[in-house]
Amino acid sequence: MRVGLHDAEQEYLKHKTFPNYALMKISAYHKARGDSVEWWSPIFGDTYDLIYSSKIFDFTPENEYLPPTAIRGGTGYADIPINQQLPPEIDAAFPDYSIYPECDYAIGYITRGCPNHCPWCVVPAKEGAIKPYRAWEQLVRPDSKKLVLMDNNILASEYGIEQLESMIGSGYAIDLNQGMDARLVDDRIACILARLKWIRFIRFSCDQTAQIEPIMRTAELLEKHGKKPYNLFIYLLVTKDVENAAYRVEQLKKLKGVSIYAQPERNERKGIIPNDLQKEFAQRYVYGRSYLKESWPEYLERHKEKRLHT
Repeated sequence: MRVGLHDAEQEYLKHKTFPNYALMKISAYHKARGDSVEWWSPIFGDTYDLIYSSKIFDFTPENEYLPPTAIRGGTGYADIPINQQLPPEIDAAFPDYSIYPECDYAIGYITRGCPNHCPWCVVPAKEGAIKPYRAWEQLVRPDSKKLVLMDNNILASEYGIEQLESMIGSGYAIDLNQGMDARLVDDRIACILARLKWIRFIRFSCDQTAQIEPIMRTAELLEKHGKKPYNLFIYLLVTKDVENAAYRVEQLKKLKGVSIYAQPERNERKGIIPNDLQKEFAQRYVYGRSYLKESWPEYLERHKEKRLHT
């Protein structure tokens, strides 16, 4: 059987480097059955027996050459049920990293789901309440000492916390790339996080003003256990209330050396598209690091003056 794989983001985002977890599992499953697996190309037309297409982001365009028989999956396909899951026999497969040769780390989940129901997040609808999924030993690769975890709210699970604790001293470096909830951090958890070996940052989310104080408190606890604010990376949701995001930035930058990454809110399923001001705040003010030397009102005033003289 000839199987074709289509990674919509790899096709659209030319510099995308993060591998597609579902496609790696699909590849491993079919190779174990003796099937031929390759990247799909429209050049070969109907010579494929099966085609799988995965699209993560709703802003990623669909490929017009994908045949209607292609098996589509991922939150980026609006006409696919949000809670679509891989068949159990495919989900059980160990990912095939050979299809992403540039990837030198393992990826996976220790927990799935989330107990929160934040209006901007699809995870509860997609995965349900938080639950154990894998032990970290089942995720690591024999050829790498790095593990990137994609758990959405690992600190909301005692199982997840215990798994993190069991990684201390293992020699593996980790990254939790979705951002943890600082409201769940106490001294015990701060101690665990500080003792882990991190690939680079310890990541948290600050999507609303209620999360500012917990992040400040967490930073203090982590510093008590030896981790400075420059070890922290904060994801910042930017809704159409850009002034609210600006306030959060002003508070967070009191943590000297902290890294901030702004994400304009986008959910095309709900008709939520970021406007130009949200994009400018994220891309120029935060990503461009203007926030380090001026406030958002100062930035707007400076650019207003520039526009008047152009």
